Amino acid sequence: MSVIAHKGQQSFAEFYTHYLSDHGNRHARQLHFFGSTLSILCLAILALTGNAWWLLAAVLAFYGCAWIGHVKFEKNLPLFKQPVYSFMAAWLMYWQMLSGQISF
Repeated sequence: MSVIAHKGQQSFAEFYTHYLSDHGNRHARQLHFFGSTLSILCLAILALTGNAWWLLAAVLAFYGCAWIGHVKFEKNLPLFKQPVYSFMAAWLMYWQMLSGQISF
């Protein structure tokens, strides 16, 4: 899955390879997975209730768990040089963990 970025930037495939190397710690990946799952639940509650505070809860769950995993376990900071790629990579990693392609 190669998405060509603007001149001078990496393709998504190249970015994702680097992204995975920054998520080598099992506990950090577990926190990413937990935060992503929690954000999905928050979005479902938002859809059911219409209460916009659940959108904030979804964002905090998604990014909060990721940041904790990076700071506490990976000893690095999340990649925000390419925020769209980072967001896409987080969900691809989530799917690959869910489908057993990447270990917890």
